[in-house]
Amino acid sequence: MSASLPARAKSSGIVTVLRVVSGNFLEMFDFFLFGFYATYISKAFFPTGSEFASLMLTFMTFGAGFLMRPLGAILLGAYIDQIGRRKGLILTLTIMASGTILIAFVPGYETIGLAAPILVLIGRLLQGFSAGVELGGVSVYLSEMATPGNKGFYVAWQSASQQVAIMVAAVIGYLLSTILSPPQIGDWGWRIPFFIGCAIVPFLFYIRRSLEETEVFLARKHRPSTSEIFASMGKNWRIVLLGMMLVVMTTVSFYAITVYTPTFGKTVLKLTTTDSLIVTFCVGLSNFFWLPVMGALSDRIGRKPILLLFSGLTLLTAYPALAWLVATPTFPNMLMVLLWLSFLYGSYNGAMVVALTEIVPADVRTAGFSLAYALATALFGGFTPMVSTWLIEVTGNRAAPGMWMAFAGACGLVATVLAYSGSAVRVRAAREGQIA
Repeated sequence: MSASLPARAKSSGIVTVLRVVSGNFLEMFDFFLFGFYATYISKAFFPTGSEFASLMLTFMTFGAGFLMRPLGAILLGAYIDQIGRRKGLILTLTIMASGTILIAFVPGYETIGLAAPILVLIGRLLQGFSAGVELGGVSVYLSEMATPGNKGFYVAWQSASQQVAIMVAAVIGYLLSTILSPPQIGDWGWRIPFFIGCAIVPFLFYIRRSLEETEVFLARKHRPSTSEIFASMGKNWRIVLLGMMLVVMTTVSFYAITVYTPTFGKTVLKLTTTDSLIVTFCVGLSNFFWLPVMGALSDRIGRKPILLLFSGLTLLTAYPALAWLVATPTFPNMLMVLLWLSFLYGSYNGAMVVALTEIVPADVRTAGFSLAYALATALFGGFTPMVSTWLIEVTGNRAAPGMWMAFAGACGLVATVLAYSGSAVRVRAAREGQIA
């Protein structure tokens, strides 16, 4: 009987992880679809007569959702820190699903005119408001339910679940591209994956409602009020700022190698849709592998060495790798370069997410983590597709997105040095026994 207890506990832990990351799946599934079908969405909702202008408007709408993230991080993050992780995660899924359903069913510009892009924008704003705290809520939940010495491994599944969404979306896109003609996809086929996202919403609600509150939260004797949470975040603004810089490397790299990759492959490298989808699927699979591996490694050797190494490698190699790719734009070369960038992203992020949960004070952990993540995504990562498109247009350099990634690597490198040399952070980490 006793021998079966560890196995049962392990099984319970796996089920809990699957339940808590379900909302992450929906978020990234829809975000990726919006980026992948950007050219079709631009024609359906933003017809301007200029492909560049329509694409820029589409990516601006995509990025606008990220501007709502800081607001969601502050308001919903404070709510979760006050009333509990479980209730908060159910609320974020509700808001996220509302935005998804709205985007999926909005008629095109030719049908309802200006109302079409406005409704799509509202859908993106709802998604962004929810996503502002979704990642933080999930990461904090996983860190608080993790077994001793395995925080990095557990928290890494927050990001790993997003990679599953990318792979599923890529497979659906591949099937559509083989079954439907380009005009059919442009007219109505691009909506099918969004309908699939709507169809899985009831299932996601079912599994997330079964979550239990974390023991760490239940053990807290004092539940801070909203005003106390805001005051604490104000006192810890330096940590939030450092956290934001840590996340810049993650969020820019992620949206560059996933959401922007299909557009880059089709419009810049002039490869086929199938080639871009295969590369994107492989990137998602690679990310899925490296994230938990490096999260577990950070449990053994510490967060700092991994963060320093891979932010530095991104700074040094992102632009040269893309410059080589645009000079010889073949499918094997694109796959090779994107897998290298995936290795850098997955390795860095596997250690970064858990590090961020550790440097933020416990009483504002969800709000502080979410605000740092939201600011980085709103100001930098979420606009990566738009910035990349703009950089190529104004510089005439098709490898210009590599400069943006190198800048993100520099942010991660500087933030790591500052975060792990600051006495206040070290004292807090030692007191809470958090940093390896």
